[in-house]
Formats: sequence, structure tokens, C-alpha cells
Amino acid sequence: MEIYDVSAPIFEGMPVYKNKPEKQPKIETVTNGHVTESRISMDLHSGTHVDAPLHMINDGNTFETIDIERLVGKVKLFDVTHIEEAITQDDIEGFGIERGDFVLFKTKNSFDEEFNFDFIYVAEDAAQFLADVGVKGIGIDSLGIERAQPDHPTHRILFKREVLIMEGLRFAEVEEGEYFMVAAPLRIEGTDASPARVLLMDGVSVH
Repeated sequence: MEIYDVSAPIFEGMPVYKNKPEKQPKIETVTNGHVTESRISMDLHSGTHVDAPLHMINDGNTFETIDIERLVGKVKLFDVTHIEEAITQDDIEGFGIERGDFVLFKTKNSFDEEFNFDFIYVAEDAAQFLADVGVKGIGIDSLGIERAQPDHPTHRILFKREVLIMEGLRFAEVEEGEYFMVAAPLRIEGTDASPARVLLMDGVSVH
């Protein structure tokens, strides 16, 4: 069995959305004798994370309403590294995506070591197509599932159809295919997102 950790490492100076200083994690470490303890302050949307509807819908549900069982199970990873701008409906409608699928998109973003203001994203028409199909969730290797779209229609379409959104994944070492995913966000209550450790496993048999 192969296990792939597709989570972004958390450290001071890590890539963050639009390089905003306020999104950088701050880690303070204190040693008292032989006891060392650290404290972290970070934006919940930095690194690999799962969004809650509250992120883009004012009265949306908060993070604890997401059932952890929806973040564990089979996923389909699609290689779309040839795309230069946005993932559109035309790009994915021939993939055989079915109701209940959790789909992951490997783009050129996975090979960026710094924040790329021109990151590949999921366009509105692709989001509508996936919502209409009835997918369970979507994961992408950018720190945002969309950009350059007024009023954030990709987020809003997916949230209104209860489609999970996972951002900040890293697929550079992972090939297209089907995997078993274990995504474990922190159990935070009352928030719009939570950081997550995400593992993909190849060769897992589930009955």
C-alpha cells in the first residue's frame, strides 16, 4: 500500500493567499528548563484546509456541521495539468464523473513553490456541472477554488448544493487515478474553515 501525504507543510514564510502578511502563521516557541512549548497563530485558510459554507454565505453553516465521514472514502484524482487558465465544463464533462464522487484536480498549481497570482481554478460553469451531477466534494491544489469571478459564484454554487470544498492540496508526486482518502481537519467549532491533514492511499480495499 502506498500512502501519499498531499497536505501543505505549515511554517513561517509558507505560501499564503495573495502573499498577505496577515495570513502568515506565527509560531512562538519557549523553552523553560527542559520543557519546550510552542504556540501557533494562523489563518484557517492557510495551507491545506476544508471550507465551511459560512466562508462565502453570511448565514451559512459553520465547520462542525460537516460530517467527518464525508471526508473519508474513495476519491477520483484527475490530471488537468495541461490547463492554462481555468477548469471548465468542457474540460471535465467527458471524465465519467458520477453522483456521489469526491473529485480532486491536479493542476500546474502543484508545482508552484510560491503563491501564483494566476493559479488555475474551477470556473463557474464547471462548478455548476459538478453540482448538477451531484458530487460529494471537490479538492484542488490551489489556495482558492476560484479567482477573478465577481461574487465568488464557484464557492456559492457548491455550498448551496452541499458540496465540500477542499483547497491547498499538493499532488506533485501523485498520479491520476482512484485512491482512498482520509482527510482529518481540526475539530474546530463555529468557524468558516479548518486546516486539514490529507492522506491518499493506493491499494486499499474497502468492502
